[in-house]
Amino acid sequence: MAASSEISDGDNAVELIVCDGSNGDAANDAADSLSDEIAPLLKQPAEKPKINIFSVSYSRRKARDHVIKVPESEAQVSQLILWLWGGSRYSGMLCVALSSSIYFSMEVVSDVFAAQSIPLFETAFARCTILLVLSFLWLRRTGQPIFGPPHARKLLILRALMGYLSLLSFIYCVQRLPLPQAIVLSFTTPIMASIAARIAFLEKLKIADIAGLACNFFGVLFIFRQSFTAQGELVKAGSASAANLKGMHYVYAILAGLFSSVTGGISYCLIKAGSKACDQPVTTVFSFGILASPAALVCMFIFEEFVLPELRSLFLMLLLGGLAFLAEVFLARGLQLEQTSKAANFQYVEAAFTELWGIASSTIVPSFGGLIGCLLILASVGCTIYIGPDKDIE
Repeated sequence: MAASSEISDGDNAVELIVCDGSNGDAANDAADSLSDEIAPLLKQPAEKPKINIFSVSYSRRKARDHVIKVPESEAQVSQLILWLWGGSRYSGMLCVALSSSIYFSMEVVSDVFAAQSIPLFETAFARCTILLVLSFLWLRRTGQPIFGPPHARKLLILRALMGYLSLLSFIYCVQRLPLPQAIVLSFTTPIMASIAARIAFLEKLKIADIAGLACNFFGVLFIFRQSFTAQGELVKAGSASAANLKGMHYVYAILAGLFSSVTGGISYCLIKAGSKACDQPVTTVFSFGILASPAALVCMFIFEEFVLPELRSLFLMLLLGGLAFLAEVFLARGLQLEQTSKAANFQYVEAAFTELWGIASSTIVPSFGGLIGCLLILASVGCTIYIGPDKDIE
């Protein structure tokens, strides 16, 4: 039972309600039940809960930061590759230097992991096939036209033809001449490339560029001078191993080496023109592989006997083929970005690295001429970097 009364002072009114005991008990019971439901939520634990590795809650912010760190490291590597590929005014020089370093690493791998002897044309066929496959996968993955744009296909065909003629004549030179002499003849290729670029592209040949090429070539002569001296003593002694160094066979081999250098220099110019026309240096590598691979296969069966490689030799051939692909790609990119004479100047780094590696591994007896040759090459390359690329390169 409830009674109410109202008190008014004119503006405000207050109503008083008085409940009897029976209704009050019901209200108290409802309040007690509500407080019992809320109490566990407000109650503080008497003792601290036990914590183990399964109950620790990690901050979501820290986890998110940890996840972001992995893409950041990958992004730094990607930025370094992009900077090397074309993000610096020195990218052309760096690409050619990296190409020469990869070729040097191929020589180190061949020396360290010795395997069975494989004929030259069989080795050339294996490497050209790997170049063909890897460049095809690269172009398919990037969505580039496999055979290049229509306006650049003549350049690509000429590049493939000149490149294979250079390879074929170099193999003939290696088979007929002592290896040091064949290598020295092959190092005339950068000089031929600079002359061809001067004729074809009207590139400027400054005194510094000519001096750098001359200094590098004299460095190569100093490095291989000891080999020439030893070979000359064999010729004077009239040994049977030096019989091929006499007569017209020797002249033909020298002419083949020079022909390899000339066609190689023209091939460099065609690589440069083809890379700029396609805007993709890998296209020039694919064009070379698609011609050189079947041609090397035909020469292998005509001029040599096929040797089935062992498992170790097969793995080594695959590894060297992959490295050769990277070296060719970086060489094409360097020629695409840089003036031919400056880019070709960095190819002599391979000779200096090979000499220093031979001295470090005790396979080559240190000589004064070899050290002078390495010093000349490294000094020439350092001066080329100091001078820097030309600003008027298109």
